[in-house]
Amino acid sequence: MAIKQKILFRLGIIYTFFGILVLVILFELIKLKIFEASKWEEKAKTLESNDIIIEANRGNILDENGKKISLSVPSYRIYMDLHANGLTSHVFNSQIDSLAICLSRFFGDHPPSYYKKDLIRARRNGERYHLVHPRKISYIELQEIKEFPIFRRGRNSGGFIPRHYEERRLPFGSLAARTIGKLYGEKSKGGMVGLERAYDNVLRGTNGVSTWKRIAGSWIPEEEIPPQDGKNLITTLNIELQDVAEQSLMRQLQKHDAHHGVAILMEVETGAIKAMVNLHKSKPGVYIEDYFNYAIGEAVEPGSTFKLASIIAALEDGKVRLTDTVDTGNGAYGYYDRIMRDSHHGGFGKITVREAFEKSSNIGISKIIFDNYKDNPRRFVDRLYAIGLNKPLGIKIKGEGRPVIKYPGDPSWSGVTLPWMSIGYEVKMTPLQILTFYNAVANNGKMVKPMFVKAISQHGKILQEFEPEVLNPAICSVATLEKVRELLKGVVERGTAQNIRNDIYQIAGKTGTAQIARGNSGYKGEDGVEYIASFVGFFPADQPMYSCIVVVNSPSNDVYYGNEVAGTVFREIADRVYALSYEKLPVEVSQPKITEGYYPWSKGGTRDELSVIFEELNFPVQNQGITSEWISTQALEHAVKLKPKPLPQKVVPLVKGMGAKDAVAVLENCGLKVAISGVGKVVRQSIDAGLPVRTGQKIVIYLE
Repeated sequence: MAIKQKILFRLGIIYTFFGILVLVILFELIKLKIFEASKWEEKAKTLESNDIIIEANRGNILDENGKKISLSVPSYRIYMDLHANGLTSHVFNSQIDSLAICLSRFFGDHPPSYYKKDLIRARRNGERYHLVHPRKISYIELQEIKEFPIFRRGRNSGGFIPRHYEERRLPFGSLAARTIGKLYGEKSKGGMVGLERAYDNVLRGTNGVSTWKRIAGSWIPEEEIPPQDGKNLITTLNIELQDVAEQSLMRQLQKHDAHHGVAILMEVETGAIKAMVNLHKSKPGVYIEDYFNYAIGEAVEPGSTFKLASIIAALEDGKVRLTDTVDTGNGAYGYYDRIMRDSHHGGFGKITVREAFEKSSNIGISKIIFDNYKDNPRRFVDRLYAIGLNKPLGIKIKGEGRPVIKYPGDPSWSGVTLPWMSIGYEVKMTPLQILTFYNAVANNGKMVKPMFVKAISQHGKILQEFEPEVLNPAICSVATLEKVRELLKGVVERGTAQNIRNDIYQIAGKTGTAQIARGNSGYKGEDGVEYIASFVGFFPADQPMYSCIVVVNSPSNDVYYGNEVAGTVFREIADRVYALSYEKLPVEVSQPKITEGYYPWSKGGTRDELSVIFEELNFPVQNQGITSEWISTQALEHAVKLKPKPLPQKVVPLVKGMGAKDAVAVLENCGLKVAISGVGKVVRQSIDAGLPVRTGQKIVIYLE
């Protein structure tokens, strides 16, 4: 009986075990069929089909002349499927030595034995996607590696797998690098900074998809959606002018051992940015472009360049005339508990409003504003707001610093805010915001938004063009505009920037020398007071085509005034721009477009030859008595007007497009010895325009 019970007990355990097992199996089947059905269906699809992303080619960024300033360059890394179907043990073992020798010679970092051991180990471990070497190779190098032993058998028989990458390159190195921008990582979907980020949706395109299906053990392409490549961005930048601006600023930063510097060149009428330089000191004597976009992002106290806004406000409200006098005393004046000083030792005494601006008298400008607005400071600030100085420019490049123009009633407003604000302290603006303001003065009062992109293209076809955007149609009255333009010319002719005056073309602008604020510690740091030197203006003064700002932060060597540190760079940039395009830069008045009823005009030439032509055509001519050898013409309604046309003397002029006779005359007039090659018009010259002239230097002009 006991034995029977034992047997039944054991059978019960077995039945119970199998019963539980059946229940578990049933539960798993129900779970698989009902609760996890979708999960395993998706898993099955991945085993039966596979989607491969086909990345779109990113569009190029071009300068205004179509030169590529940012482009995608293909690169590759080499992988190897060491268990590819056709890679038999016989093939691998018989050719591994030859492959290892080729890899060692190509990469030059390890002996052949290293590569042989590495590949044998990877094959033994069953690796199907083994990285042969971490270095990326070019397309040309890829063609060479494809012919190596084993690799030449291809993917299925040799396991050769090149992985494609797109790398963003700047063909012109550091030129405009911060403005152009860069990307995150190797396969970034978005730009990190600059134009790459601002126009990422235009540049990146749309990825495609290739669907592969597994049939009878092999992968067969079933469907493919091709990628749509990104579009090209045509910028307003001119890479040649960018080079001029960067080299000029670089030399001055190195000379004065400054911390960083900015130079921006803008086209007056459109606001098109032709050059934007941001140089930062990485170590003594070495400056890099790709650090921070100070031109757009750094809002600081501008100092004396802000005095233009103060004068505009006072003139608009009829508070002063340029001939009025202001007593600046001995160069020190107290506002409550603070003393304001002029840079001129001993002060200027009694001077006119015009002189106060041209000499950049802190006391003169501050007394004009304080005396006239102390009872109603809101009126003064409202004038600044009406110009638009309190508003960001709204450019597409991210990171614009916000301007700060205090308003009466702000917690930080005090009794000394008004006089200090009038001379550019207790306010903040970026270099680009200041330049946009000055550009409006040059542009007959019309303030336009800085423009970085002029068109979008694809496959050589223009898809979209951008027009200038007006931020303020009139920053002040025409009468005030005429007065302040005369003041800006006076700064260069008689004031603080006489060192950049020249006899070829006229510059209008304003110097600025501001102390750098150190937060709660005031303006004095561990190494004493530091300064920002700046110069902003436009040229030619009577018919402006370009505006420019140069800002140098923390110059050393005890030289920090705006005219010496920043003005010198401005003049050098302006000279090169003028030399490269002086045919476009009229000295007095631009030539009007020919309309019905107007006499025709001609290009500039010698006085005698043009006089003969107009005499033969029986055209009435004005100013026939001018003595200048070279002249230009202006079409009037009832006559043709002759004007002197001075040519660059200290720099090599641009003679491209001229006939041989005129080109020789222009170049010899500068002291150069000219050799001619070919016939026709000048297409090239051996010495670039804008470089300094060495008397007696030989220059070859090539004609076609």
